[in-house]
Amino acid sequence: MPEFSVPATFTIPEDASAVDSVFEFAKTKPGHIVYRRLVNGTWTDVNARDFAEQVTAVAKGLIARGVRPGDRVALMSATRYEWPLLDYAIWAAGGVTVPIYETSSAEQVRWILEDSAAVGLIVETAKHSATVADVAAAAPELRAVLQIDPSGTDAGAVAILTADGADVSDDDVQTRVRDLKSADPATLIYTSGTTGRPKGCQLTHSNLIAESKGIVASTLGGLLTQPGVNTLMFLPLAHVLARAVSIAAFDAGAALGHTSDIPNLVPTFAEFRPDFILSVPRVFEKVYNTARQKAHNEGKGKIFDIAAATAVEWSEAQDTGGPGLLLNIKHAIFDKLVYSKLRAALGGKCQLAISGGAPLGARLGHFFRGLGVTIYEGYGLTETTAAFAVNTIGNQKIGTVGKPLAGNAVRVADDGEILLRGPVVFGGYWRNEAATAEAIEDGWFHTGDLGTVDADGYITITGRKKEIIVTAGGKNVAPAQLEDHLRAHPLISQAIVVGDQKPFIGALITIDAEALPGWNERNGKPSATTVADLLADADLVAEIDAAVAEANKLVSHAESIKKYRILPVDFTEETGELTPTMKLKRNVVHTSFAADIEKIYAG
Repeated sequence: MPEFSVPATFTIPEDASAVDSVFEFAKTKPGHIVYRRLVNGTWTDVNARDFAEQVTAVAKGLIARGVRPGDRVALMSATRYEWPLLDYAIWAAGGVTVPIYETSSAEQVRWILEDSAAVGLIVETAKHSATVADVAAAAPELRAVLQIDPSGTDAGAVAILTADGADVSDDDVQTRVRDLKSADPATLIYTSGTTGRPKGCQLTHSNLIAESKGIVASTLGGLLTQPGVNTLMFLPLAHVLARAVSIAAFDAGAALGHTSDIPNLVPTFAEFRPDFILSVPRVFEKVYNTARQKAHNEGKGKIFDIAAATAVEWSEAQDTGGPGLLLNIKHAIFDKLVYSKLRAALGGKCQLAISGGAPLGARLGHFFRGLGVTIYEGYGLTETTAAFAVNTIGNQKIGTVGKPLAGNAVRVADDGEILLRGPVVFGGYWRNEAATAEAIEDGWFHTGDLGTVDADGYITITGRKKEIIVTAGGKNVAPAQLEDHLRAHPLISQAIVVGDQKPFIGALITIDAEALPGWNERNGKPSATTVADLLADADLVAEIDAAVAEANKLVSHAESIKKYRILPVDFTEETGELTPTMKLKRNVVHTSFAADIEKIYAG
């Protein structure tokens, strides 16, 4: 079995906890800016002293309400300043945070509240309160529901908890913090559940600290620790990736801002001007596709496409001896004409980006490096406290997910499955010994992902074991590569490859509604034309045919897509086909669009 390990560069004391840094900063650097908070339309600085005081005040309120060490407190909110404030306060009270996506249904909330035995639930809005009202009332251990946003004459959760804890001593909070052990559970994260009922993944304070120290100890930490560095967090903090990187950025001394207003992300970038960005590949795809679409709509499409190809070629040359004089000249010209505008769309200061949650794709990685914003792709799961491996400054191979962080080891099983071990790997699922025994064997976590590890330790992920399609002819096909390439097309929103036990590989394809108006205009279609109107349109079919043909170049003839269907609707989280982090729920798609899949193979 191929195996690669990276020595640990740090130790974690038994009495350490993830909340320690809050009080350490307040003590040693009280004036240091740890957050930038949007107040009445203005980004306002929050220093370490004030933040620690707020965390203490909220923790006192939780203690006054009877939260005991080890109690679970659920938090259902979009990404905003109060999210980390409440998270750290729950820890300071000795509790365990149970994140819930703010888009969760009542049934999903019911399961999490019951399975976790949460004693408290904090939601964000009145809409959330209405969603959870019935299931919260039925949850056996739940004692209270608070709402972050004030409602009517009621104050918000932070103000209520602060008032409740007025008579509790600060020393009581410090005692709770001192009593925490690194081996204690810090959070219970329910997997998004692309199949089956979500499992509670229990992560300890030690897991979170190891993740933070691993990131900060890498060369990425060199940027995070620079004075005045800040980042804008817009991914859902209920997801382990955003939360873990937020903790690492905080520990490193970077200032964090928050927004959940994704439609207005570009103007928010311009206001906030982040030094680095954490995102998922779909956001980077949208940045690229939106820029390309805009250029084509303005009649500058040919220039953009040449500029994009030049960026990719220039980046690829970095790994093969460096670009020649002519390529450098072309790159410099397009830097002024095209690349500088794209950097400006990210705020103008962005030095790098970190990508995780799904495969980025080499083409997109080379494109962004070529325009001057290198994306460092990483890999991990909820069970590994987010990033297990990541490409870092000076240690990058585009197309891979990088090397393991310090202290971690990777092994490839005989069947190609990626196995992981190290301080970031969880100890098991909450109250689910059978699932834990299935996932962890001889100290190695079985990820369910397929991949390879090269001699330098760089990991390449090729697919999921459960997603492997076996055609009627016995050919094994990993769908991820084809799907990623199709989604990179500006007109395509989502793609799912099908064909298990079928005579050939097919695909379902959805169209990006935001890209459609520009495409309609360029192709002489009425502006109000919808996807449903275009399902048999020769121009649309020709464009998707070309996209499929390009994707098929990546695979053998037996693995290539032979037939596809364009769907009149898109896959969304609201309709159940996508998780909150934009991953396909294949079982849902296969059920909801069974008739469309069968039509691919009819006749």
